[in-house]
Amino acid sequence: MTVVPFARTDPEPSISPQNDADAMNSVLGKARLIIEAFTAEDDVLSLAELVRRSGVAKASVHRLAQELLEWGVLERAGNRYRLGLRLFEIGQRVPRQRTLREAAQPYMEDLLIATQEAVHFAIHDGLDVLYVEKLIVHRGINKESRVAGRLPLYCTATGKVILAFSPPSLFQEVARNGLRPLTRKTVVQPGLLRAQLDKVREDRLAIEVEETRLGYMSVAVPVFSAPTTLAGALSITAPTCRMNVGRFSGGLRTASLGISRTLQSMA
Repeated sequence: MTVVPFARTDPEPSISPQNDADAMNSVLGKARLIIEAFTAEDDVLSLAELVRRSGVAKASVHRLAQELLEWGVLERAGNRYRLGLRLFEIGQRVPRQRTLREAAQPYMEDLLIATQEAVHFAIHDGLDVLYVEKLIVHRGINKESRVAGRLPLYCTATGKVILAFSPPSLFQEVARNGLRPLTRKTVVQPGLLRAQLDKVREDRLAIEVEETRLGYMSVAVPVFSAPTTLAGALSITAPTCRMNVGRFSGGLRTASLGISRTLQSMA
């Protein structure tokens, strides 16, 4: 059995036109636009690609890229650029992510062994779920969610859990932003989504069927860092033909309880 991180094309967080304009007025903002020009699918980018994607003037991109190279945030790859290991190093220091991963990993590994299916732990960030840990048994699948990847709250099992156990204002914000389909099965009616969330609160279990990717479904449960404080959501994703909600839900609930107890003992 080989445990590997997921790799999938996930929607990247968007930057509003106002934020773009604000970013252009500061050196830090321009550096941010350059760094965020890289997507999950980009190993390297040329200077011209960085200019086009960031919207920053070529002279500024060239100057800032040299400073980012010195810092280690960018690295040279021939005459092109790639993200540097300094970003990875800094990312590992984030206390919230580190605490959650340390608490969740033992239980996720048990689930992986028991189910032989992909296991995720996700948290809320903006209008998305942000995946802080994923484990998978390698079966030649190369298009799954990735660590640090994002997907919309409204069409993922983990996202439905987060929406169900968050203040109503979050649902209202998601609905105002629009429910755009990722597949032909994505729920895009606010009333239907609200009904789903009512059931999630009642069952403490969310099920998503082919809403983010045809042929795959997920089941998720909440994890709490305090009795009424949601920390995130734990899920199992599998091909629809292999998903066994009845068998997987028991293990998910047990793992969720274990992670919750661990987090609460660390508080």
